[in-house]
Amino acid sequence: MRTTLCLMVALALGTGCDRGPSGSGSETPTPTVTPDPVTAPGQGQPQNPADSVDPGTETSPTPNSGPPLSFANASNALGFDLYAKARVAADRAAESGPENLAISPASISLAFDMALAGARGETATEMRRVMHVTGPESALHDEASRVLGRLNDPDREDYELRVVNRLFGEGSFTFDQNYLDLTRTKYLAPLEGVDFRGAPDGVRGHINGWVAEQTADRITDLLPPGSVDSDTRLVLVNAIYFLGSWATPFEESLTRPLPFHLPSGRSVRVPTMHRDGVSGFGRTDGVTVVELPYVGDELVMDLIIPDAIDGLPAVEERLDAETLSRWVAAVQGYPECSLWLPRFEMRTKVTLGEHLGALGMTKAFTRRVADFTGIANPPDPDDRLFISEAFHQVFVAVDEEGTEAAAATAIVMGSSEGGTPPPPVEVRADRPFLFVIRERASGVILFLGRITDPR
Repeated sequence: MRTTLCLMVALALGTGCDRGPSGSGSETPTPTVTPDPVTAPGQGQPQNPADSVDPGTETSPTPNSGPPLSFANASNALGFDLYAKARVAADRAAESGPENLAISPASISLAFDMALAGARGETATEMRRVMHVTGPESALHDEASRVLGRLNDPDREDYELRVVNRLFGEGSFTFDQNYLDLTRTKYLAPLEGVDFRGAPDGVRGHINGWVAEQTADRITDLLPPGSVDSDTRLVLVNAIYFLGSWATPFEESLTRPLPFHLPSGRSVRVPTMHRDGVSGFGRTDGVTVVELPYVGDELVMDLIIPDAIDGLPAVEERLDAETLSRWVAAVQGYPECSLWLPRFEMRTKVTLGEHLGALGMTKAFTRRVADFTGIANPPDPDDRLFISEAFHQVFVAVDEEGTEAAAATAIVMGSSEGGTPPPPVEVRADRPFLFVIRERASGVILFLGRITDPR
């Protein structure tokens, strides 16, 4: 098996209340769209065929015409902020010490960028601040589109990477045509009409099935029971799946059980891979950094290993974009090392609403206060959208051949860090450590996490 990564995010948006009838028919109504500036035609028919899902006809993204640095900076900054919040919450809840944890900054950002496209007023202001969005919002969407275009390169043969977005909208609800056009063209996110009113749990199963398909069944339960109901009007979903081989694989015959020091101070023996001649290596700031490229040299995994056995918490406290850049830069000019790295497989589930609220994004999650009138603008304020919750899952598996990973994010909306190069050394990831999987060209972080127990 190679390195596998899976990520998912779902945002659920609902309304303040549901005074409409629950559907009982076998057919799912098609969401109505409101063109600008005239009123939408009769309910039940999309304004144009692109508003209904046809997986074979999704619009191509904006051509890759420049480095999407602004998108990467904003996405990574939000990721570090959320990782810090999720880490504190997970450590408080853990009964046996800090546990494995991972998020996908890219997945979360893409899902919330789609929500931001429809936010207005103070809701948009809060979201932009928390999401580190500066400059024209149109530039953000253009850069996100270029990222998607490159990450989804159809001519790529070295590894498998797909980043997909989709909107699942209540068939009887009216959505703004301009919003649907933007999310479809910039984010490759078609709108699929579903029946939240009449069969919310059935729709939840359908969305989870779509996510499972996109992530090779690595994430099958993104939306938990009760996450959507008859008041849900829209679920925005992003999924990322990565299956990549190391540029230089580890020899399986060299893997053997070796000690790994747990946060509790206890040591356990875990299958540990070994490879000599690892050239991407450096030491700085009390950490050892190892860079492991994947075939194609477009994506890379960075290992950040504390010098102290119990040093991970202090390293996590310093973790931000500037520090990571300094650490990654330290790998240049150092000799080769011999690396010992445990095999690992992990899953993380995070609900993002509380963490985003603590960062200052509150209005978007508040019924009858949120302003997403750029997505839909019903005349009754009670029918206006708010984010009821955002769900995020990550799966990562690393072995001798490479990495498999997946992530997903769903937004449910309802109404209302050099020195003189040292001699060759041994590097052992035999203690809790951080890992980052990023794209070289843009610097976009696809996965950010920690391993505290490889078992």
